[in-house]
Amino acid sequence: MTANVLLFKITLLTYFAATIFYLIGVISRKESVRLAAIWLLSGGFVLHCITLAARWFATGITPVASLYESLSFFAWALVGIYMIFYLRYRTIMLGAFITPLALVLMIIGSAAPKQAPALNPMLDSWWFPVHVTLAFLGHAVFAIAAAAGIMYLLQERMLKSKKFSGLFYRLPSLDTLDSMNYKCLTFGFPLMTMGIISGAIWANSAWGGYWRWDPKETWALISWFLYAALLHGRLTVGWRGRRAAIFAIIGFAFLLFTFFGVNLFLSGEHSFRNFTGQ
Repeated sequence: MTANVLLFKITLLTYFAATIFYLIGVISRKESVRLAAIWLLSGGFVLHCITLAARWFATGITPVASLYESLSFFAWALVGIYMIFYLRYRTIMLGAFITPLALVLMIIGSAAPKQAPALNPMLDSWWFPVHVTLAFLGHAVFAIAAAAGIMYLLQERMLKSKKFSGLFYRLPSLDTLDSMNYKCLTFGFPLMTMGIISGAIWANSAWGGYWRWDPKETWALISWFLYAALLHGRLTVGWRGRRAAIFAIIGFAFLLFTFFGVNLFLSGEHSFRNFTGQ
């Protein structure tokens, strides 16, 4: 077992422990449990940074060229972006949504082949790390927006039904969740846009054309239009609350399909086989 694979497994176990503490923290009122959750997640994130650096050093390429690497990088981006939002909003509930998602990505990644890929020479460009980093950071920010949207709908439903569970008192206010959703949109949309633009520049250098209507390019464009519509609605029509929350959830579902569905089930230049030349 190589060092970076061992570090990956230790990181996975740390995220598993953090997930357990986050879920207990939702039920329990003990502040010590919540502090343990954030400290475990912080430690796991540091380990994850070391894991990615070790993988990069071992392979010599940005660690996103295989399914195993991409899932690990996605989980890393999720946790990193969540921790930034935690510093701003201090909500344990957000971590209770994001940490399990990062854990699931790591578990799926652990089942994927771990051998070091040989990057297709056509794709050996410095635009590669720029494009994928922007794309994954945008995905991570929109994951936060989707989690905030789910929490908004849960809170709104309890308020309308006047049936308040213990969960209600741990959720941020509706205004806070809507503000979080908007913050995610204002940060995530530029990241997504720059990711698409950098990908087009990279495609031109690799294949001689900025846009080839590859399945992933098409689905990424559809997702972009969804978030563009949400941003336009917020800025010009005053969309907020329930409608914005639903849009954030639908948009992230499209992003997940763009990542998993296209890479795994649709043939095209963005499949992992074409990335690795295998």
